[in-house]
Formats: sequence, structure tokens, C-alpha cells
Amino acid sequence: MISRIQQPAALRNEARLGDYTQPTTGCAPGYLQANLMIIPQQQAFDFLLFCQRNPKPCPLIEVLAPGEREPACAQGADIATDVPGYRVYRDGELVQERNEVASLWRDDFVSFLIGCSFSFEAALADDGIALRHIEQGRNVAMYRTNIACVPAGSFRGEMVVSMRPIKSRDVAKVVDVSNRFPLAHGAPVHVGNAAALGIADLAQPDYGDAVALLDDEVPVFWACGVTPQWIAQRSRLPLCITHAPGKMFVTDLKG
Repeated sequence: MISRIQQPAALRNEARLGDYTQPTTGCAPGYLQANLMIIPQQQAFDFLLFCQRNPKPCPLIEVLAPGEREPACAQGADIATDVPGYRVYRDGELVQERNEVASLWRDDFVSFLIGCSFSFEAALADDGIALRHIEQGRNVAMYRTNIACVPAGSFRGEMVVSMRPIKSRDVAKVVDVSNRFPLAHGAPVHVGNAAALGIADLAQPDYGDAVALLDDEVPVFWACGVTPQWIAQRSRLPLCITHAPGKMFVTDLKG
């Protein structure tokens, strides 16, 4: 069962100690959560351009200077230790999952914090919208799609989306609420037929955990900050470090 830590600093500290390694969905309600992308400075400008050209999957919260590990959005935090799980990719291949990357740190690493849809889930709950993955203590389901991102330099590939089953009568409310959170991907990119996104089977997510779709529900899809991980794989990036899907860096910024 996923824990529900309420304060960002407490969650970051537990992640730093290795005591919290679970997804962060449902944690620190009201605070912005962030996807993480760490790349060498040589590729940083192209990735910044990629984010600017693709703001739905990559809404930038902060970009750290080369070698810096303490973000302004969470003073006292360490980007290399305070995430519940990291992934290391080399030449587009996942080579390692770790609880910290401080031992891999280089002075030319540039860190990008990218908004996450977990940030609007508390607002949906406040409006009476129940989310099944939170109720069941699971990670949100995420899928690769056929939606091409706008390329920048060596960064090219397709968007990843997260999916939440929503009752048909609540879809308009969900669109309105999430649209208030542009740094958390904003409004959905698609509602309904998953095949239109190139998703063959909702029961087989590419990341996260599958949840049931009931008869009175429709699948609602948001752009997802796991997109850069897939882009790094598709682009055969020599090296990048990311958060593990669903395991976010939790900032001190209010959503």
C-alpha cells in the first residue's frame, strides 16, 4: 500500500535515507511534484529547446545550473538523493535502477524539473472525483502513444500519456480542474478511444499499474512527464538519469 506523507520535506528526507521508495501519488497534497531529467551539459540546450517546443508533456518548473544539486523550489534538498527511485540510461538502454545518484554525479550534469499530473490529483479529490489508482494504492497507468513530439536536436520521439478512469458525468469537471494546472500538464490531451493514440490494450501499460475501467467510465489521458525517458531511449542518448516512473521529486511550491 502506498504511504501518504503529507509534507514535502519529510518525504524528501525519507527518500534520502532510503526509507521511502514507493510512488509519490497521493503524497504531499497541494504541492507541485516534478519529473526529473539529468543530462550532460553538452545536450542540455537541445533538451531545453525540446521542452519549450513540447510544453504539454514537458512543462518546465526549474532548470539547475551545471553541477548544481539544490533546486530553488526546494531549498536544502538534494536532487541526487531526494527522489524515491532513479533510472540510469546509456545509449538509450535502461542499465540501472538506484535509490541515489550522488555517487554517479558529475560537474557537467544539468537537472531539469518537469511538472507532473500528480499535482492536480488533490484538487480532483477536493471536487469529489475519486481516482482508482490512489484508492487501490497503485501507481498511475502510463502508455506510449503515436503522438509525435516536435524534435529538437537529437531529441525526437512520441508522447507518453497517463490514464485515469473517469465517470462520464465528471469528464467536463475533470477537464476544467486540471486545466488550472499548466505546470502539471494542464487539460487532458485525449478522452475516450485508446486505439486513436496507438494504445492496443489498456490492461498492459508501458509504465505503472493497470486499473479497471468500469461500465460508466471513460479513459482520460494526460500528457506525461515520463515522455523524456522514452525520448532518451528513442534518441539513443549516450547518458541520462531520470526518476523512476511514478517516483517524483516533491517541491515546496504550491500547486
